[in-house]
Amino acid sequence: MSVFAKFAIKSVVRRVSLTPTEARRQKLVSAINEQLEVAEAAARGEQYVVTVPRWTQNESGERVRVQRQKVVRSWFFERDGGCYIQIKYGSKVLLLSKDGNALFVKQLSEVKAALEAVRAAATSGEFDSAIDAAIKPRKAM
Repeated sequence: MSVFAKFAIKSVVRRVSLTPTEARRQKLVSAINEQLEVAEAAARGEQYVVTVPRWTQNESGERVRVQRQKVVRSWFFERDGGCYIQIKYGSKVLLLSKDGNALFVKQLSEVKAALEAVRAAATSGEFDSAIDAAIKPRKAM
C-alpha cells in the first residue's frame, strides 16, 4: 500500500457508452453541424468537401489506406422561389409534423439560421420520436 500513498484514491463509476436515444441524438446533431458547413460553403458559391480515409489496392496489390475527398450532399435545395430544408437521419427524411417533412425559407442566407434552430431542437430531444419512426422499418427486418 505504500506505493499508493502518494496518490489520491477515489471511487468512480465510468459511463462507457451512451443510451441508444442519446447516441441517435448525437448522430443527428453531428449531421446538422456538417450541414451548417455545407450551407456556409453554398453561401460562398463553393462545394463542401471532406477528406475521408478509404482502403484501396496499390500497384503491387497491397491494401493501403488513402485519403480521398468526398462531396457532402446538402439537405437543402432551391424551388418555388426559396429553399426547402429536409432533415435526414441516415438516408431517411424525418417528418417534422403531420403536415410535412421540409422547412421553407425564402433565401439561401436563411438556411444557416434554420439549421441552427433545428440543431437546438435536436439537442433538446424534439426529434426523438421522428428518429424512432424513421428507423422502425429497419428494426423489423
